[in-house]
Amino acid sequence: MTEDKPAYLRTDLQPALTTPRALNHIGMTVPDIEAAIAWYGKLFGFRLIMGPRVLAPSAAATEETAHILGPRFRKALQAHLVTANGIGLELFQFIDPPTEAPADTMEYWKRGFWHICFTDPDIEALAERIVAEGGRKRTEVWAFIPGTDRKLCYCEDPFGNVIELFSHSYEQTFANWPLDGQTTETGPAPQQEKQK
Repeated sequence: MTEDKPAYLRTDLQPALTTPRALNHIGMTVPDIEAAIAWYGKLFGFRLIMGPRVLAPSAAATEETAHILGPRFRKALQAHLVTANGIGLELFQFIDPPTEAPADTMEYWKRGFWHICFTDPDIEALAERIVAEGGRKRTEVWAFIPGTDRKLCYCEDPFGNVIELFSHSYEQTFANWPLDGQTTETGPAPQQEKQK
């Protein structure tokens, strides 16, 4: 019976075959766009390709913002950065109405996006750099797929946006499930001795 199979193996739950679409960009609100451009450039090597520029519904070049953001919107700054694999990071600093900080920066229980993830083979060192540059380490580094060297860690940029770090690409991490031992408990990654 198909109901006895895991969801990913059930053909009755699979969508019609379609060509995978490329992720183009992610939009992120920050309280200080210049600081965010500098921080993401320094920490992740993102390149600024446009901006910052002023967005306003009264400006001919950005009049679509009134339709996109609604009647409350009056003014914002916008900049576009690009990652190593060509994905865009679109930054916004809202001026009117002003950018507000949420009460809890990790509201994962609310629908919508709650983190972005970057791949780095040395996530321990990257997490240390994030903290050194004003960010925050939210979790320890975890080995999260038993029997593999896959690791993850949650951090936060200085602006309150949650960042996940993966040691391997998304495909390398998830494409070969199920793995032996995947239902066993996970825990903190073993500490590796520093090479001298």
